[in-house]
Order: sequence, then C-alpha cells, then structure tokens
Amino acid sequence: MTHRFPLRVYYEDTDLAGIVYYANYLRFIERARTEWVRSLGVDQGRLKAEEGIVFAVRRVEADYLQPAKFDDELVVETTLEQMGGARIVLHQEVKRAGKLLFAATVTLVALSASGAPARIPAILRRPLH
Repeated sequence: MTHRFPLRVYYEDTDLAGIVYYANYLRFIERARTEWVRSLGVDQGRLKAEEGIVFAVRRVEADYLQPAKFDDELVVETTLEQMGGARIVLHQEVKRAGKLLFAATVTLVALSASGAPARIPAILRRPLH
C-alpha cells in the first residue's frame, strides 16, 4: 500500500537559484508521513493525549537525485517497509511527473511520555496488517 501526497513547490521552499533547498525535502516527507497516518484513521494529537504515545525520527537515509524547482507539482509516495514492536521503517520518494527526485528511508520510533520506547498502539497496527 503506497500513500500519495501531492504538493507544490513555493518560493519559500527554494534557494537563491530557485531550486528546492535540500532540507525542505525533509519537511515534505514529514508532511506526507503525517497525512499517511491520518489516512489510516489515526489522530496523532489524540494518541498523545490519551495514550501518551508520540513518534520520533530515529534515522533518515536520503538520496538527492535531481532538483525540484519553484512551482513544480510534486508527489510524495510513502510505503511501509517494516514494523516492529516500537519501530516503523518507511520508504519515501519525491517525484515530479513520475520522475524520482529524492528518496529516503526513515526509521520512526514510538515513545512514551517519559521518552522511553513504547509499543506501537493497536490503532496503528490494525490498518497496517
């Protein structure tokens, strides 16, 4: 199951040359992950309030392949690669008209209110199995 999140490159996303600033790809994939979780029926604010569970990025491996530019229409594709007790590994790609511009493998961990690793809640496990 691949989740697709469309976005447009705004002027604020670019550097002086009109090319997307490299760190903004991380913002793009973060937005897409948030929408992916929302599409699964999970309200992250409620998850934190009711169960004390939040997710944190533990690792990102990123490949910048081609630049995106001002006003480009992009799609971020998010695919689940692995899910363990407290860990989720996702593969995310940013594409323009089907052409791969950026790819990342992102490892997320579920954390309790105290910051300790926590089991991924059933509300998120169910739709992923």
